Formats: sequence, C-alpha cells, structure tokens
Amino acid sequence: MEKTTIIETIKAIEVDSPVDKIIRQLKHLISEGHLKPGDRLPAERVLAEKFGVGRTYVRDAIRKLEFYGMLKTSPQSGTYVSGYNIKMIEGVLNDIITFNKDDFAALIEARYYLEINAARLAAQRRTEEDLAILQAAVADYDLRTKHKENAVQEDMFLHLKIANAAKNSVFESMLLMLLPDIIRNIIEKKICGDNRGVQAMAEHHEILTAIADKDPDAAGIAMAAHLNDILQISRERKIEM
Repeated sequence: MEKTTIIETIKAIEVDSPVDKIIRQLKHLISEGHLKPGDRLPAERVLAEKFGVGRTYVRDAIRKLEFYGMLKTSPQSGTYVSGYNIKMIEGVLNDIITFNKDDFAALIEARYYLEINAARLAAQRRTEEDLAILQAAVADYDLRTKHKENAVQEDMFLHLKIANAAKNSVFESMLLMLLPDIIRNIIEKKICGDNRGVQAMAEHHEILTAIADKDPDAAGIAMAAHLNDILQISRERKIEM
C-alpha cells in the first residue's frame, strides 16, 4: 500500500467532550442503581465541583438528558431521575452521546431550518417583554464584539431567546441540544473568519427589526441570510470529505 493511501486511512482520535463524560457518569450511576427513578440529583454547583468542570457543562448535560426524558426538572424542587426502565435509559443515553455531533453539515442544516421557522413564529407571537429581552441580548452581543471580546455566549443566548419568543418549547429544546455541538465544531475547526462577529451584528439587527415589526416573512428571510454562510461552508466541507 502506498504511503499516501495509508495516511488517508488515518483518522483523528476522538475525544469526549466534558458534556459527554458527564452523561456517561450519570448513565453509570443510574445503571448501577446508585441513582434510582425518583432520586433527586445534587445541585448544579455541587455537580460541577465534583466533576471538576464549569456549571455550563453540567447544565448542557442535564438539558440533553431532560430533552430525552431521562431527567425531570421542577423549578421548585430540583432535577430528578425519571421512571424509565434501566435498559431503555442505557439505550437512549448511548444515542444521546453519539447524537451526530460530528456530522457538522447535518447539525447546521437542522439548525438552519429550525431557526428560520423559530424567527417567523417569534415575529408572530413575541410579547413586549420578549422584545425587550431580545433588544438587550443584541446590545450585549454588540458591546462585546465592539470591544473585540468573545461573544459566543451572547450569541447563543440571543438565538435561544428568539426560539423562546416563538412560544414553542420543542424548538427551544432542540436548539439547546444543537447549539453546544455546533459551537464546539465552529471553534475547533476555525470555520468563521475574524470579521464574522462584526458582520453578525448587522444581521442580528435585521432579525430584531423584523421581529419588532411582527413581520414573519422578513424575520424568516433575515434569519436565513444570517445562517446562510455557515450552511454553505458546512455543505462544501461535507463534499470535500
């Protein structure tokens, strides 16, 4: 076999993200009976200290598990293990961990169509309170970007709040699942250029204006324009692979 052919067969070593590791540990605790249906999980702060990671990772893991029905969260009493059969839990948790997180094109395409419709619904259903939250989120993103600071969290918050304004909990939950892995891919693969943050500022304002005007068509078009660059990049990379 030629050297070039051998090199082409070598694949990068896959490393679990902190979120995956948290999910795996929770799976082990459940399958071994240390966490039983109805048991309450320790607080996020306590879990973050025990896992040795930031609370954001713990929160993302819990949200993924909650989305699939493995955990249930009550604002008053905390997060509990659901009453599913252990074998079912093990199967679904494995699916969560391997959830197409490295199929970047699929993640971006799913986000593209989900967020266009979320923006359209937000324009139709947003309240004045929603609008105020979106305006503040756009302002926060603008401020960090103008100061050449990392605004990833502000960007994620804005998109989640648009989904929230759509008044469809499934849209919001799906976006909560997609965004962490999308952002991880974008950062690791260095996909966005240095000027992308500045360009996104203007695009955010277009989306915000359409939602403020309660114009669903304009909101959908503005969101499509905002996400089109990354959609095309993801498709080109998939073809190259």
